[in-house]
Amino acid sequence: MKTKLHKNDLPDGLTLGSVVAIDSETLGLNPFRDRLCLVQLTGGDGTCHLVQFAPGAYAAPNLKRMLADASTLKLFHFARFDIAMFKRYLGVMTAPIYCTKIVSRLVRTYTDRHGLKDLVKELLGVDMSKEQQSSDWGAAELSDKQLAYAASDVVHLHRLKDALDAMLAREGRTELAKACFDFLPARVELDLAGWADTDIFAH
Repeated sequence: MKTKLHKNDLPDGLTLGSVVAIDSETLGLNPFRDRLCLVQLTGGDGTCHLVQFAPGAYAAPNLKRMLADASTLKLFHFARFDIAMFKRYLGVMTAPIYCTKIVSRLVRTYTDRHGLKDLVKELLGVDMSKEQQSSDWGAAELSDKQLAYAASDVVHLHRLKDALDAMLAREGRTELAKACFDFLPARVELDLAGWADTDIFAH
């Protein structure tokens, strides 16, 4: 996959297609402490566009427009985290959404291994490297290894969606998955409002 690195926003006029695979890299897992550093996107055409953010430089009108575009399905693995970071730092709620981790939990009930590496290995027969997962994504200059890692997190998502859609249909859970995706923005608002570790549906 080719990678194209952009500073602070997507280029004007860039068209990625009707289904865009997206991931993000941050300084950590706390959206109130750890800033958004990188967003990687692909339309499944063999090119990954990476948007690198300098601290505080989150205007990104082209990226925001795409994230909120109702005609573009945004494809994630663990969308809950990424769209919370986008809401926190870009000020936009991402929709519509498809999350491969949610689907994995709905259809792969024979395992508790729902990480992207596990999914890609089982369903696509591809071994992914996670060597750069914990590297410094806030660095001003990212290494070639970091860029390749970032691209690898989105390159398989279109094919993964196809495999998971077939499993959803087989198990009769397609509409249930859609309902989960539709609820994600509310789940993110709860996370950001302080209910991240609370199940409000519990007794």
